[in-house]
Amino acid sequence: MVRVGIINVTGYAGMELARILHRHPDVDLVSVTGRSLAGQKLGDAFPHLRAIDLTIAPEIDRSVDVAFSALPHGASAEALGPLVKSGVKAIDIGADFRLKSVTEFESWYKVKHPYPELIEEAVYGVTEIHREKIARTRLVANPGCFPMGAILGLAPVIREGWVEPDVIVDAKTGVSGAGRTADAAYGFSELNDNASPYGLSGHRHEPEMTQELSSVSKAGDVTVTFVPHLVPMTRGILGTSYATLTSPRTTAQVVELYRDTYSSHPCASVVGKPPATKQTWGNNDCLIYPIVNERKRRLVVVTALDNLVKGAAGSGIQNMNVMLGLPETAGLELLAVYP
Repeated sequence: MVRVGIINVTGYAGMELARILHRHPDVDLVSVTGRSLAGQKLGDAFPHLRAIDLTIAPEIDRSVDVAFSALPHGASAEALGPLVKSGVKAIDIGADFRLKSVTEFESWYKVKHPYPELIEEAVYGVTEIHREKIARTRLVANPGCFPMGAILGLAPVIREGWVEPDVIVDAKTGVSGAGRTADAAYGFSELNDNASPYGLSGHRHEPEMTQELSSVSKAGDVTVTFVPHLVPMTRGILGTSYATLTSPRTTAQVVELYRDTYSSHPCASVVGKPPATKQTWGNNDCLIYPIVNERKRRLVVVTALDNLVKGAAGSGIQNMNVMLGLPETAGLELLAVYP
């Protein structure tokens, strides 16, 4: 059995890691941390996790083979750096190793990176694109929840040069993406019957999209315009991406490309009708629906995923499976909770 620890089990992503790992056939979850609740039984703090007989510790207190960190940026690298250097495989659910440029990371996140020497070896964790590299690394930078859908939705056509390298990504997200916060903006009175855009001057997930889509492009760097919106639901991201085709294509041609691209990837599904966020609740699938407006030569790609599973904990476990040579979907055979 693989011994696994979770750093910061008290956040939503950390809780989802614990929930999914508990039923993983090859994992023994041996340590969970959370300084604000240190000393409490996990099941007392979070009754839905009462089947996991662990006490929340201030630090990883057992020998582990794999460590997940769900800490905020800056703190995550600080916690994982020593573990990685001691030989522990690590998956950072946070943002600390996603951007390959230390300067760009520090510019976007306004903190000095504590382990810049580890950035180069970290592999960006979209399994469907970097599976072979993930299998060889000791450190995975799990993608942000918004980039996961945008990258899976646009990578096939950008890689083939079928669209101009200037794309628009519009995404609607549930409030759990903000974490467990007491900010008044995320209270019921503010959210109910409401929808609002944010990050209009630049969102931290935009450079991830730019970096990864540019890395598969044969036409140079990709320009990404990204606008997220907060909508009154608990979890889920519905993304709509727009790109201009470089030459006329039919929907059938584009769908064939997407089906060929993802045919060997069990956690990315090309679907036959526009997806909805509730069709992904609690599972690790990204639903992808491409369609072409032939009169305008415009490609529209709709993606839906659970921001806490495929957008965080689930994709992290998918990456762990690949790192360890386990079946990619081990522990992730979860059908969505619907409605």
